[in-house]
Amino acid sequence: MNSATEAFQPLRADDPQTVGGYRLVARLGSGGMGRVYLSHTQGGRPVALKVVHPELAEDPTFRRRFRREVEAARRVRGAYTAELIDADAEATPPWLATVYVPGPSLSEAVARRGPLPDAAVVWLMAGVAEALVAVHGAGVVHRDLKPSNVLLAADGPRVIDFGISQASGLTATATGNTIGTPQYMAPEQGLAGGTTPATDVFALGQTAAFAALGKPLYGNGPSMTVLFRIVHSKPDLAQLPEPLRPLFALCMATAPEERATPAEILAWCRAYLGEEAIAGGGPAVWREVAGPEEEIPGPVARPATARPTPGGGTPGSDADHATALPAGAAAPEPGQATSAASEAAVVAKPTASEPRAASDAQPETGARPGTGAPAAVHKRRRAARVAGVVAMTGALTLAGLGWKLMDGTDRAAGRETAAAKSSGPAATPAGTAPTPTPTPTPTPSASQPPKPVPYPGLELNEKNSISFKEPVQHEDGDRTGDIRMKCGMASGCVMESDDSVFSTPKKAGTGSLETCREELEFAQRSELTLHVLAAGSEVCVRHPSGDIALFVIGIKSAPGLSKNPSWLRADMTIWRAAS
Repeated sequence: MNSATEAFQPLRADDPQTVGGYRLVARLGSGGMGRVYLSHTQGGRPVALKVVHPELAEDPTFRRRFRREVEAARRVRGAYTAELIDADAEATPPWLATVYVPGPSLSEAVARRGPLPDAAVVWLMAGVAEALVAVHGAGVVHRDLKPSNVLLAADGPRVIDFGISQASGLTATATGNTIGTPQYMAPEQGLAGGTTPATDVFALGQTAAFAALGKPLYGNGPSMTVLFRIVHSKPDLAQLPEPLRPLFALCMATAPEERATPAEILAWCRAYLGEEAIAGGGPAVWREVAGPEEEIPGPVARPATARPTPGGGTPGSDADHATALPAGAAAPEPGQATSAASEAAVVAKPTASEPRAASDAQPETGARPGTGAPAAVHKRRRAARVAGVVAMTGALTLAGLGWKLMDGTDRAAGRETAAAKSSGPAATPAGTAPTPTPTPTPTPSASQPPKPVPYPGLELNEKNSISFKEPVQHEDGDRTGDIRMKCGMASGCVMESDDSVFSTPKKAGTGSLETCREELEFAQRSELTLHVLAAGSEVCVRHPSGDIALFVIGIKSAPGLSKNPSWLRADMTIWRAAS
């Protein structure tokens, strides 16, 4: 998993602690419109809360746009959108909250791992096209679709900031009226023309081209230079993977009316993916592309209500005790408890001004015998005694558990001794010293974990096969092994077996015996589509004999460029009799 400190930054001195009743946990980033923070709903669901920059909030024109765009965005509901769940356009400053999507942006993912394989690009286009169906169906045009506005969750892409770009006025052309990011604008945007759903389709093509190439299709440079290329030249589709060029041509036609609709793009993608789309092969692709899941910091606890004591002090004040916070979490406000465990640790630790539990029976100086200590001292002592009881209970529980384990061992040893005596002389004559019986040597556990047996550098193609039994590598012409490759279907090549079943770990790089056992417990698939699996992908395989194998793909015949690989190389590890 990613470290929380990598994705979530601590709040700074100029950051608010709460916005609109939401307690802020960490800073997610900052953009042209405002700062984005991590928060949670009352039910604990994480949200991304965007707070508008003060200078924009003072602009009446921005306020009107923001109010209109928020109302439009409220209507958008889709599986591949990060929907708007709350907002206040009248607040100072205005803010909005959307569902938090755990995962990197497309731009971050490409920067980290490079261009995406063909199959991942098609899944990306299908997901974003479905998001645009929802966005356009609500009467909204995105206007600023680009790689940084597409987040890659473990179950597919999410389009964010739909409909908000017009309010923010992020980027303008020379006319001062066009909104968008130059590298991903449509020709009509560059000419300051009107924006329509077809504008978003052109941006979808450019965003997908970035995913396939690892760079903008029209290149980088000054905004006016890039816009000139977009307006006055056709996109160079020869740079893109050949099987996908027809789809890109449909997205990036110069005339808006000649572009495909999002629904037509979605249909093209489903036809390309074939059975893999029906079988739901997308999650395996996104686990590979998105990388390890993030650790999302939990909600910040509400501040406890302080009750004054007769002496004017506040009992249990956190100001007297420093508590550790998770990485990226904000410092609690005065009187705020970070967790139940930290509260117990605070009351259990005596301070310089607090007598230890052993002296609780002694009244403080000035207290009359029989009346006890003042109320604040009584509360602290009760808390200390409660913590002491909890600690003692835990110690007794552990001691009891240890006693039971020792008792069970002693009883087992007693049974073994009794068995040994019963096989010897029936009795010892009176007055004769008994013959010492040797203590039996403890025997090791009979259930030893299966040992992994590696088989590196295996090759699988359409003519050979791989077996669980020795020799695992079968030569060309021998298709009698347990695992074979078959190509030529609409979905490309598949890994198949007559007896074994396949599954892929939910998280990339976590393949192990324990993981494969869990993944294969209810697995029933006897074939697995290969064109959605990139180098490094893991496949768990279970044979009816009980053997479990982890299959790690090393290289395919044309990785990332061919829909139908004719061979692949992989490393396989087998655990015998593991299930």
